Amino acid sequence: MAGISNKQISIDIVPLRAEDRNSWNIMARGYKTFYETDLHDSIYDEVWHRLLNADDIYGFGAHLQGNLVGIAHYQFHRTIWMEDACYLQDLFVDEASRGHGVARALIERVAQSARENNASRFYWHTRQDNTTARLLYDKVANYKGFIRYDYPLE
Repeated sequence: MAGISNKQISIDIVPLRAEDRNSWNIMARGYKTFYETDLHDSIYDEVWHRLLNADDIYGFGAHLQGNLVGIAHYQFHRTIWMEDACYLQDLFVDEASRGHGVARALIERVAQSARENNASRFYWHTRQDNTTARLLYDKVANYKGFIRYDYPLE
């Protein structure tokens, strides 16, 4: 179990576990709401199952005083030019727990996993207007100036 101390609080970062399901569900839905994505309940069930079984996706939970207050989902994938990049797909911290180092601790724990798995890089995306998160991201990572486009397939 990895622990990160932040002045007065201790943040425990561990793989998501079965007893995290209810809190995870609230945070996962909060994350998808932030990104204006509506999903059927069955998708949350499927993702939870995959996370618990480490079925090509992985998840960490951040716990404060035993309560799940943050989640990170990530995966490893090959790229054309290099092997095994680590992609941080989702990062969400409960609003009441923000500003205490939870997001940073989750990022650092995923980075540790990326190093342990010999990933060639570790990266993530966020919306350009996600200014609060970008304040942290600009401190812990390098912005490379890329803009993402989504081509509609439907």
